[in-house]
Amino acid sequence: MQYFSDQERGPQPRSLETISPTAWGGIIAAVKSAVEDGSFGEDFPETCPDGGAVCGSDSKAFPLALKAEVHGIEWPLQLETSEGEGWQATMVPYAPHFLDALDLIQFCYRHVSKATQHDYHSYFRHHHLSFDRDSGRREFRARINRIFSRNGISFDLLSDGTITRLAPPVLAEALRSPLRPTFDSALDHLFEDARRKFLSPDLKVRKESLEKLWDAWERLKTLHVPLDKKASVARLLEQASPESKFRERLNREAHELTEIGNHFMIRHSEVEKTPIDGSSQVDYLFHRLFALTRLLIENGLDKR
Repeated sequence: MQYFSDQERGPQPRSLETISPTAWGGIIAAVKSAVEDGSFGEDFPETCPDGGAVCGSDSKAFPLALKAEVHGIEWPLQLETSEGEGWQATMVPYAPHFLDALDLIQFCYRHVSKATQHDYHSYFRHHHLSFDRDSGRREFRARINRIFSRNGISFDLLSDGTITRLAPPVLAEALRSPLRPTFDSALDHLFEDARRKFLSPDLKVRKESLEKLWDAWERLKTLHVPLDKKASVARLLEQASPESKFRERLNREAHELTEIGNHFMIRHSEVEKTPIDGSSQVDYLFHRLFALTRLLIENGLDKR
C-alpha cells in the first residue's frame, strides 16, 4: 500500500544517515511484535512442557544472544532515556547510535521466521508453531524498509541481510551493480571496492571509497603507456573525445581531480592534507571522479 501523501507529494527524500527516535520506535515495535508472536522461535525456541513442540520465542535466550553480538544495544529496547539527576531528571526521546540500530536489524533478520499457529494446547493456553524462514524475512524486511522510507532514512535492508546506503539519485542507477569489466583486472577490483565502500552506511568506510576510487584513477592513467603517464593520459583523452574543445575540458578536469587527490586527505594522510568532512563532501568528490573515469573507460579504454 502506498500512502496517499506519497501519491500527492511524492515519496520523502531519503537523505538522512541516522536513526531518529521516531524511527527507532518503529524498529522497537517491529522487534517486539516478532518476539511476542514467536517469529524468533525457530532459532530461539520456547518449548511446550508437554511434548516439546515449539510454542513461542524464548524471551531469555534471544536477548542473551543479541547482547553477545550487538554490544551497543540494551535489552529491553529503550525508547526514552533519563537526563539530569534526582528530582530534576526528565525523560527524553532516545535512539542508539545508528550503526548499533542497523546491527540489531541485521541480527533480527538473520533469525526471524514467519510463525504459523497450529493446534491449540488448552492446558497451557498456547498454540504450537511451524516456521517459514523466507516469508518471515520478506515480511520483516518490508516492514523495516517502510520505516526507513517513511522517515527519509537513506538505508535499505537487502534480501541477503546486508544493509546498504542509498546513493544520491544521480549515482544510484550507475552503482546498482558492478561496473562493466575492463581488460585490467586490478582496475576492476579497485572500482568494485570503491563502489562497495561508497554504499556502506558507515561514513568512515565511505571515506575509504574515495581512496579506492583515486587509486583506480591513478592506475587508469597508466594503462595505455605504462612508463609515460602524461602520454598515456593524452591518448586516453584523445580516444574518449575526438572533439578538441570537449577534450580540453576533460583534460582540465583530470588535472583538477589529480590535484584534489594530492592535496586532500584521500590517498595521503600527512598533517598538511585537507581532511574530508561530512557525507555530502564524500558524495560530491566521488560523483565527480566517478563521472570522469566512467566516461573515459566507456569511450577510450577499449581502444588500446
